[in-house]
Amino acid sequence: MFPLRDINPSKRIPVVTITLIIINTIVFFVELSLPSGIREHFINYYGFIPGELTKGIVTGNIQYIILNLFSIFTSMFLHGSFLHILGNMWSLWLFGDNVEDTLGHFKFLMVYIISGYIAAFTHYIFNITSPVVTIGASGAIAGIIGLYFVLFPFAKIQTLFIIIVFPFFIDIPAFIFIGIWFMSQIFNGVLSLIGPYYGSGVAWWAHIGGFVYGAHLAKKYKWKIYFDDNL
Repeated sequence: MFPLRDINPSKRIPVVTITLIIINTIVFFVELSLPSGIREHFINYYGFIPGELTKGIVTGNIQYIILNLFSIFTSMFLHGSFLHILGNMWSLWLFGDNVEDTLGHFKFLMVYIISGYIAAFTHYIFNITSPVVTIGASGAIAGIIGLYFVLFPFAKIQTLFIIIVFPFFIDIPAFIFIGIWFMSQIFNGVLSLIGPYYGSGVAWWAHIGGFVYGAHLAKKYKWKIYFDDNL
């Protein structure tokens, strides 16, 4: 099941969405340009490592805590593979334009960043001693998807299904498409609590935390959608 586009035109050019996609893409190609050893150090330094934040808290090292809190921000712009960045940027492009249209450019950017932090903190709660670096924009994007889920539940998502070798294109209401996605995050998140081998290296709880925050925040803007459509 792969989303191709949403049938939900926006009124303004999504400047922030486009800018975020460009920045993420540039950073990814900078990563690729680095020698493997330096690239690994770069990702470990600018990625978020839960265990390092815990170390700073336990030792009471304020400077180290701040450094690790800042790494949550920088980790949002790092990606581990072409598939990783393509999936994230496609989701941001698919859902970001309408949410940015509703919130406005500045509020959209703030919500994006806050979603990323809430996603990281949710992941941290379940992995406080983990030495594994966490990178990617998916937590922040999950917040945007949560907003979209509440604001545009009946917008159609044109979706590609491949059965054996035959492609099928079906328009699915957003609340069904996103609902299935969110349930898969919960399912895998619960499995990840059983053992690390169930997690497949994905920060499922980050996605869940970001999504719940975005969906909760969206209630504030639901009336704006209603009045814009009916006045």
